[in-house]
Amino acid sequence: MQWEELHLSAKTHANKPCFEEPNAPRLVMEWEPDQETLDLIRHLSLQNSLQYSGKGQAGSVISRIMGNRADLRQFGKFIAPLVAKAVAESNAKAQSEGLDSITQILESEAPELLERKVQTRREGLPELPNLDGRKPVLRFAPNPNGPLSFGHSRGLVINGEYAKNLDGELILRFDDTDTTVKPPMLEAYDSIPKQQEWLCGFAAHRVVIASERMEHYHEYAYKMLDRGFGYVCTCSAEDFKVHRVGMTECPCRDNSRDLNLERWGKMNDPNEYQPGDAVLRVKTDMTLKNPALRDWPAARIQTNPHPRVGNKWRVWPLLDFQSAVEDYLQGVTHIIRGKDLMDSTRKQTLLYSHFGWKYPETIYWGRVKVHEFGAFSTSQMKKDITAGLFDGWDDPRLPTLSALSRRGIQASALRSFWIELGLTQKDIAVPLSTLYSHNTKEIDPRAPRLAFVRNAFPITLTGDLPRSGTIQSHSDTEMLPRQYSIDEGVWIEQEDSGKPLRLKDLCDIDENGNVESIDRSDKRSVVHWVAGGIPSKLTIASGQEIDIVEGILENNSHPVGTIVQLERIGYAIIEDDGLLMVHD
Repeated sequence: MQWEELHLSAKTHANKPCFEEPNAPRLVMEWEPDQETLDLIRHLSLQNSLQYSGKGQAGSVISRIMGNRADLRQFGKFIAPLVAKAVAESNAKAQSEGLDSITQILESEAPELLERKVQTRREGLPELPNLDGRKPVLRFAPNPNGPLSFGHSRGLVINGEYAKNLDGELILRFDDTDTTVKPPMLEAYDSIPKQQEWLCGFAAHRVVIASERMEHYHEYAYKMLDRGFGYVCTCSAEDFKVHRVGMTECPCRDNSRDLNLERWGKMNDPNEYQPGDAVLRVKTDMTLKNPALRDWPAARIQTNPHPRVGNKWRVWPLLDFQSAVEDYLQGVTHIIRGKDLMDSTRKQTLLYSHFGWKYPETIYWGRVKVHEFGAFSTSQMKKDITAGLFDGWDDPRLPTLSALSRRGIQASALRSFWIELGLTQKDIAVPLSTLYSHNTKEIDPRAPRLAFVRNAFPITLTGDLPRSGTIQSHSDTEMLPRQYSIDEGVWIEQEDSGKPLRLKDLCDIDENGNVESIDRSDKRSVVHWVAGGIPSKLTIASGQEIDIVEGILENNSHPVGTIVQLERIGYAIIEDDGLLMVHD
């Protein structure tokens, strides 16, 4: 007898051979998931993607399935690829359409999974630790080498929210003591306070400019030398690196107080030491595990003139020293910043220990990457603007706050975006659509609808139809309606021509423009249209590219700066010379 290969359903048979004869054919297992199982995989994948901000993991979903459905455990090799595909699709949807799209699906198809997440979801920012009955004093400390960008907005929002909600203080501090690598830009001293107030909703309680407080940093530098936990090092950078790596003390470390003070005087004398000849160091321990903490530099000679104070000072504090002293002088209670600055905390804590001060409570967040913004830096943006690659700091392709504001991104949307992400130290990547979803909630209730016809194509309307009338501007009936008046025809988009259509809120027409019905008669495509109109252009920023779309804009009297929703296109803001796309 010749055996035929047998196929048995995995739903009713165990995954093992049924024949023991040595020459018997091997049983081939097949398994077809029922709709209930497919739905379970899809919904758990969507939930996992939502929980982890578009970066769901197939392993987590498989564990959930196997933990809750014992009947599926024997079919893991079939389940795994289905889960991997479902998780990939869920993550892609979250990245392209935003997390709100995932929430909407779960709300309609599996609300119990969403409810489980909502029950454990934190609302707002976590409690600020170790307040001990105090009102918090927080600070936002940008380098004014350019205007604020999207990356800065996190520090402003988080520190500002805590100060506002806890009746504390927010200090806006300009860390502007680097005249060599990141020289300050004078315009930034004016633009940054305005952007801070726009984003936070209130002006900073104090504004501190480091370059105007140099006496304080020199005072504490002198105290370091006088008390013996600082010294002036004249070793070259290369020579000191040998000591740092080798965990050995440089010869300057044991110099006397008087010699250190003498060298300090030479650092401040233009006829003595020059840049690179000497540096002020904080004594720590040259055997510390972290090389960055070993006798770290506190001040150096800079001869580049400062745009605010000119050549008044030769010895400038480095950021870790200046920031540490200023936090102490201003009474900062909590420092909230990126985890990439943990070494700064470690350095400053060692300095505080020398002075006998108590270091502020420190909280960290992880990196947030928005793919659409790429790897912009302030210095590179400045170079590109100078080279003519961008039109200015508010060029809609840039991630500056002025550019985001110009594009119609609301301060409240940025606040909601950062508060939702919170203070996790986990590095995450989010699509720009997540910010757009927050912005849509803010602008949609007050954005009037308008029609903008791209690649405009004229059609003549024949037959009975209302030649003038009104169309709703918004579902909010209190908003004034839109007026229209049709002479002979209207404009539609080229791609819509040559087929039966429903002109939105007007009539059904055939492919030649003959009116077939005032009421909607079938399921033909609904398109927008413009009667009369204004030749205009729509500017669309996509990554580092700009697209200009010519078209006809519906007649309107909205002032410049009004955010509108363009039918079938998205949100745009009215500018002097046309429209600028906000987002879809």
